[in-house]
Amino acid sequence: MTGWDRDFKENKFEYLQLFEKSMQKEQETNVEFLEDKLKLYTGRKYVVACSNGTDALHFALRSLGIRKGDEVLVPQFSWISSASCVSMVGATPVFCEIDILSYHMSLDSIKRMYSDKVKAIVYPHLFGNMSDTKEILEFCKEKNIAFIEDAAQSLGASLNGVKAGSIGDISTLSFNANKVVAGIAGGGAICTDDKEKAEMFKKLRKHGEREMLGYNSKMLLMNAEFINFRLNKMKEWQNRRQEIAKMYDEELQEYVTIQPTTNGLNHNYHKYVIRLQNKRVRDHMKKVLDAKVHYELPLSENKMYEQIEHRADKMFISKIVCDTILTLPIHPWMTKQEVYKIINTIIITLEHKKDQFVDDMKKILGDDLFDKSLLKETTEPIYEYIVEKIYETPGYIEEEPFKNKRKLKIAFNKFYENTI
Repeated sequence: MTGWDRDFKENKFEYLQLFEKSMQKEQETNVEFLEDKLKLYTGRKYVVACSNGTDALHFALRSLGIRKGDEVLVPQFSWISSASCVSMVGATPVFCEIDILSYHMSLDSIKRMYSDKVKAIVYPHLFGNMSDTKEILEFCKEKNIAFIEDAAQSLGASLNGVKAGSIGDISTLSFNANKVVAGIAGGGAICTDDKEKAEMFKKLRKHGEREMLGYNSKMLLMNAEFINFRLNKMKEWQNRRQEIAKMYDEELQEYVTIQPTTNGLNHNYHKYVIRLQNKRVRDHMKKVLDAKVHYELPLSENKMYEQIEHRADKMFISKIVCDTILTLPIHPWMTKQEVYKIINTIIITLEHKKDQFVDDMKKILGDDLFDKSLLKETTEPIYEYIVEKIYETPGYIEEEPFKNKRKLKIAFNKFYENTI
């Protein structure tokens, strides 16, 4: 549910004018007008447009000389391009665990998975939520690792004035149909402050200019015209996305886990995601809302990596997130009535589940289930996970060797207080 059909209806006359304008020019016309505008949005010295975001990542790795024998740090939780581009150049993707709240790559995992073979990191700002990369950039500098900012989902976002697309050695953008700003035929861009790399990107997108092995990755003029038009509306659209996100936040925070934001963050809300109690509840809610899941599997568990060399950190957090995350509809043309229909459906569905959950837990832990003083106690993450499993099937507790009922009660109180 991207809303582009409503956008066309609203701006039909302007789009038809753009079509007529572009058809009167040679399709090989330079798209510098778009690249110049993207320089302003990212703060970069050079921007080179290409066919899609995957090519942009591929070109970034090519320009850094990444090849077979090298390793590149990538997230377990992201769109497949964040990792497949590494395999395309013959290097080995090294999958890192994520933070349980932000869903961004964990610095601890990055340090665990580092080896002398690591030459770069691909770091996405998932769902348009910019993250503070200061410590990771310092680690990369210390270890001489190139930092590729995958800003495919975050154009227009910023954190404390730092724009998406401006961080590290190279940044990449995407204009796929599900992005905040989309082309009519996808599109991508590579952003850098390095003139030599920018010249290489221009050659790579046009068959290497017969100087190197390249690709047919030019952006069509008509596509550039449409992206340019939509960039002019990005701020307005982003403001509306933020308004919808605020409605979701205010009404749902007592029922689900929402992605936290930080002071100084200008979120673009490419996606609005929530996490539910477990996979069964998530799958049921997905069906009720006809919603989507981003993403259903940790990247290294995709079938393609059964055949492709890789390394992977432990995936406890990534698996939980993949099993419980749900993407709610969000786009600038949603009406208030549509937003509240989704909110009310979620609340009504979860209130019923909540009552059932309490009854099941009382059978396991007794009637004196609630004790707010337990919220100050600590317990291992595995117990919170067990509580989720109990929610799915009360018999699960009997199948596990975790018989410490006090720890389970602590976990339940925390789980109930913070998640449901």
